[in-house]
Amino acid sequence: MNADLLQALLPLSAPPVAPGWNHADMSELLGTTRRRPAAVLLALRDGGSPRLVLTVRTNDLPSHAGQVALPGGRMDPGDADALATALRESEEEIGLDRTLVTPLGYLDNFDTISGYRITPVVASIAGHARLTAAPAEVAEVFEVPLAFFLDPANLRRYTMEFRGHRREMVEFVHDGHRIWGATAAILLNLLKRMGRA
Repeated sequence: MNADLLQALLPLSAPPVAPGWNHADMSELLGTTRRRPAAVLLALRDGGSPRLVLTVRTNDLPSHAGQVALPGGRMDPGDADALATALRESEEEIGLDRTLVTPLGYLDNFDTISGYRITPVVASIAGHARLTAAPAEVAEVFEVPLAFFLDPANLRRYTMEFRGHRREMVEFVHDGHRIWGATAAILLNLLKRMGRA
């Protein structure tokens, strides 16, 4: 695994604490509303060149339909912590066998416009891990080389208007997939922690 990436992560023994790194920006839009806990998995498939696992959400979901996402979701009462949430959700969404996952560390929390506080969990997964989309939630599972995200030429910045506020946004476009919103922002946090953005 990329040594720079490993050094950029928060250790498993010290998960991130609130607020999210973008809390000030989100507070302008959401005020002091309590953020609901959620977690996502940045699953990097082992191999000569690590590949990040991403999904495309189905078009009939009530929120973020058709968007590229990291496997994950809101924390359930039975989840011990963010890692447990990320593993459970990844198993449900893409059939990822948790025994083939090696957690590596965390990125900083991220507050979403929909009122969640996401804890990103970074992990390696076995090269032979089989992934299968759960058709109720996931239309497609695909992988992108980590090197693609580490190349500054592939990071696109733009500004959008939302609820009367101008927001600085980032996105990546890979093989016809537009990776934006919370997923791109979490990847930007990884790049910043690695000194690449």
